[in-house]
Amino acid sequence: MSATTTSTSPAQNPATTRTAMLGLGLGNTLEWYDWMLFGLVSPYIGPHFFPSHDPVASTLSALAVFAVGFAVRPLGGVLLGTVADLVGRRRIMVLSVAMMAATTLVIAILPAYEQIGVWSGVILLVCRLIQGVSTGIEAPLSTVYAVEVSPVGREARAAGFMSLFVNLGLVMASLVSFFTSLVLGAAAMQDWGWRVPFAIGAVMGVLVLYLRRALPETLHESDRPATSVWRGVGKHWLGLVAMIFVVGAAQAYNYAWAVGLPNLARATFGEDPTAVFAASTGLGLIMLVGSPLVGWLADKVTLSRAFTVSRLLAVPAVFLMLLYSRPGLGGLYGVIFGGALVLVLNMTLYNLVATSLMPKYCRATGVALGYGIAVALFGGTASYLLVWLQGNRLLWLFPVYVAVLSLISVVLYLAARKSSGTFAGK
Repeated sequence: MSATTTSTSPAQNPATTRTAMLGLGLGNTLEWYDWMLFGLVSPYIGPHFFPSHDPVASTLSALAVFAVGFAVRPLGGVLLGTVADLVGRRRIMVLSVAMMAATTLVIAILPAYEQIGVWSGVILLVCRLIQGVSTGIEAPLSTVYAVEVSPVGREARAAGFMSLFVNLGLVMASLVSFFTSLVLGAAAMQDWGWRVPFAIGAVMGVLVLYLRRALPETLHESDRPATSVWRGVGKHWLGLVAMIFVVGAAQAYNYAWAVGLPNLARATFGEDPTAVFAASTGLGLIMLVGSPLVGWLADKVTLSRAFTVSRLLAVPAVFLMLLYSRPGLGGLYGVIFGGALVLVLNMTLYNLVATSLMPKYCRATGVALGYGIAVALFGGTASYLLVWLQGNRLLWLFPVYVAVLSLISVVLYLAARKSSGTFAGK
């Protein structure tokens, strides 16, 4: 079957669409602001909740709690995605933000080990588990919803809009942490100031909850077929497999540029941390500005063409990292910013492409499952793999690895498109 099937949901009126997109976008900002914030302030959190004579051990304990959140993201995505396909998108979109906002507030006011003992660490762990569940559904479902609420022919712009707000949350986490430390000073930041960015996130959550309560529902009785949600996912198994590689290749590229290369610069080549942070911030700004532009451009051509071209461009682009083989900020900046132009293409489109591979009645479940597996297999391991290969003088293998993933994703996408068609985008 080679025909492309496009979603036939009627577009919302412009005012409703704008309100829905603002609520969706700010929800993404909140989710990724809070998610990134914990990692940034882990050196402050560790001594308060996991006291140790060794500050490094305390930090590692906090980072372990941060990592636990990744482990439950696939589970949370699949469970809540199934519910979203059964009872509707709106309730889960509201629940996702409520879970993140509530746990962020708890972290902001949670008594430390000195006040309640080991329970402080236990409560902190539970909060991160809940946040992992929340983030596991937010990323795939927000794009699903954005596509369904958008007028036909503007789906890529909707995906670009979501990507913009995700990157805004990541940049905000860094900026709010920086300015809080600048205003309060190092001593106050270590003692209690680290709580301020969490309190800001909780306040932002109240606004997002208000906006998301007004979201219109996009899943209606007419969208429900006789078959079950999971049977539908099984019927479109090729789309699911393609989705795993579509998301996985983009995530491997992303984590290598956003996390792996900066870690390589600091840990292996001993670059100045401030200069490395500047490079990371510049990368974030490119992603922030570039996302809506890529979405606008992709709506001018077919989604399949935009995806195929951008993914094939990733094959040579990822080999740029081999130019950074010795200490030197010029090499680091050239690699990060050179690869960023192709990265923003892939990171803007991958969720939309994943969404297009599942029909509406089982879309939330299928996309959440594919996204969760891809992030667990390819995204979360990319930065570690890059640094490990560099340490063993095998860095050249990493771009080969990402290039192969990228090519496989194109082949599987085209095969799935030919077999079952696509269900969103033109």
